[in-house]
Parts: sequence; structure tokens; C-alpha cells
Amino acid sequence: MVQTWRRRAILGGSLALPVLARAQGAAPAWPSQPIRLVVPFAPGGTTDLVARLVATPLQEKLGQPIIVENRPGAGATVGSLLVAQAPPDGHTLVLSNIASHAISPTLYGNIRYDPLRDFSHIALLTLNPSVFVANPRTGIANLADLARLHRQRGLDMASSGSGSSNHLLIVKMGGLLGREINHIPFRGAGPAMTAVIGGQVPLMSDSLPSAAAHIRQGSVTAVAMSSAERHPSFPNVPTFREQGYDVVASSWFGLSGPANLPRPIVDRLAREVGTILDSDSTRMRFAEIGGSPGRFSPEEYAAFVASEVALWGPLVRETGARPD
Repeated sequence: MVQTWRRRAILGGSLALPVLARAQGAAPAWPSQPIRLVVPFAPGGTTDLVARLVATPLQEKLGQPIIVENRPGAGATVGSLLVAQAPPDGHTLVLSNIASHAISPTLYGNIRYDPLRDFSHIALLTLNPSVFVANPRTGIANLADLARLHRQRGLDMASSGSGSSNHLLIVKMGGLLGREINHIPFRGAGPAMTAVIGGQVPLMSDSLPSAAAHIRQGSVTAVAMSSAERHPSFPNVPTFREQGYDVVASSWFGLSGPANLPRPIVDRLAREVGTILDSDSTRMRFAEIGGSPGRFSPEEYAAFVASEVALWGPLVRETGARPD
């Protein structure tokens, strides 16, 4: 009986040791502290809006607060660099976007991160068109009005900042009109829209989600949409193409972290974000602001970012766009 007990004890001990070793070497639970979600633009713009729309349900799923931190500057590169240099532990993420990862790397030329090599790209969140809006007191209701006034006296047009897709649309439109439009960059779409509504700047190129409420309220006039067809949420707003200008463009926003983010963290975030984007409440909210939820795997999102870098880099050089 004693021998039998000893045999069981030895076997039990020999089995327990590897389990203990695995427990001691196991990766720490994630997330173990609040998560910083860096938005590389000022509050009030589409990037900020999308971040907060996703952060609330995501923190419920992860069981830790998600702190949205606005770090604007230099075409969204200031906040993006902060995340590129952060420890790859899953507690610092960035709202990657067309400005920070596709346009500004070429526009600025001396940024200290590579948009592909220095990030773990996790999920595409939304794609949406841009819209030109005007202060109603300008009398600009369409692109014909805009072209006429611009040729007469030249026009100023605001955007969320140098390096944004909306900046590039202003440059593109000036080229089509044969006269450069004076670009007025702001530190985010919110301050730019405030200036347009207040009459300090007559026009703005903005992403639809951040302009949607102002269009519905009538505080600005929607002049043209950059979608290929009229947007279902704004059927009365004509496209650029309808008005004789071959301009089609979309801005995009996603979730990324520093390079070498552990794969289990990437997969967990991608899975939870996918569930959020598939929910009726999120789809309804995106429809209200004119955005379309994205649904890419981490590999698909990384490939998408690479394709956007290849697309927008040459366009920046072709248009002669420069930081303002």
C-alpha cells in the first residue's frame, strides 16, 4: 500500500513539474492595463469620431479602459511615430489612416517611421468618400459656382491638415481648374469646420463622417462628393463626376500597433473588432455618418496599406503637393 502511494506521488510530481514550468513561462495576460488609442488628429474630425465609435464597445470586450489620446501634427505623423516607437505589448495602438500611412510618408519625406515595416496592421475600420462643403453665405452651391468664383478672384479652402487625402483633393481640383487653390491647413477637421461655419474660410474639403452632421443641419452646403456614385445617405449631393470632373477618392481608417505585436494580441483585436463592425448598432452608426465598415484580416489590411502607399506616393509627386 505504501509503495503504491509512493509510486502515485512520484508520478504525480513528475507530471506536475512540466505544468508548473509552463505556468511560470507563460505570457502575461493581455490586456493587463488601460490601452492608449492614439488619434493622430485633433478632436472633432473623422479619425477621432471613428476611434471613439469603436473604442467604447472594444473596451467592454477587452475588460480594460481604452483611452483615446489626440496627438495631432505634421500630417498625422507625430502621433503615428509615437506608436511606432512604443513597446509592442498591445497597450499602445493607433488609428492608422490614409494621411499617416499613405500620403505623409512621401509628402514630408523625412518622417522617422516606415508605414509598413514599423507597424503591425490589425484591421480596416471604415472607408468613406470626401466632400467639398461651403459656407452658405458664399453662394457656392455646386462646382460650377466654385470654378467661376475661383477664376474671378481665387479661393481659399481648408482641410484637416497637410498630408490628408482632403489636402490632395484640393491640389487635384486646382490642377483641373488651371489655377492653384490656396490650401489652409488646420490641426484637424473640427477646427477647420469651425472656421468655415464662422466664415473665416469659405470652403473645406472634408471626410464625409465628420461633415455629415453639419450638412444635415444646414450649417454648410455640400458642393460635391468624391464617391463614384451618389451616396445613399446623401442622395441630393452630386458627385464630382456628375459635375464634369473625373475625381473619385476614398479615405480610410484602421487599427494598427507597433511592429512585432504578438500574434495572439493581433488575432484577438482583429476578432473583437470584426464582431463590433458586424453588429447592427455599428453599421447603423456608420450609415448615419456616411461611412462603410471595413472587414479585412490582418494580412489583408497590411496588403491594403501597402497598395495605398504605392498609389498615393506617386500621386503626391505628380501633383507637386507640399506641406503648408
